Amino acid sequence: MINKTFFKEFPVLETNRLILRKFTLEDAKEVQSMRSDQRVMKHMDSKEHLSIAQSEEFIKENLNTYSLEKGIFWAITEKNSGAFIGDFAFWRIDSKNFRAEIGYTLNPAYWGKGYMKEAMDAALAFGFKKLNLHSFEANINPENMNSRKILERTGFKKEAYFRENYYYDGRFLDSEIYCLLERDFTPRKA
Repeated sequence: MINKTFFKEFPVLETNRLILRKFTLEDAKEVQSMRSDQRVMKHMDSKEHLSIAQSEEFIKENLNTYSLEKGIFWAITEKNSGAFIGDFAFWRIDSKNFRAEIGYTLNPAYWGKGYMKEAMDAALAFGFKKLNLHSFEANINPENMNSRKILERTGFKKEAYFRENYYYDGRFLDSEIYCLLERDFTPRKA
């Protein structure tokens, strides 16, 4: 069974450099800044956040998903400064099949420094060891080389390539689907 106790008290995760915590509406300004940055949104295949109100709605929707026990959406903050640097989520938690989809975003000022790998390792370890999930799925835009690299370094295996299966912004886009089983998980070396 999926361990539902983590839907009663939000699971805060800590790594050497990061704290993954529950979102608050006070994070909306940073979310809007990040999700309106063209470098971040280039392969997201979703609308930019053009206002803080739009980011507040995004946060509310994700907090509601948590209250419905269908997902967990963490704000990634730098431990020393407390700065908001990104987000990591378990989407569409499928209790029957012990599976969840992941999603993640990182402020470009923190790219290339291992922060997302560190956050991903902590979240996935939590998902396998504490939530009792069996597998994770990641759906990426095939042009997103950075996302592909981090998934592969973490042990994800490509399961499928869907041609023109996603309609966004007036055109059909391809998708790559990756999967991670607990036995294939290769977290960061200490």
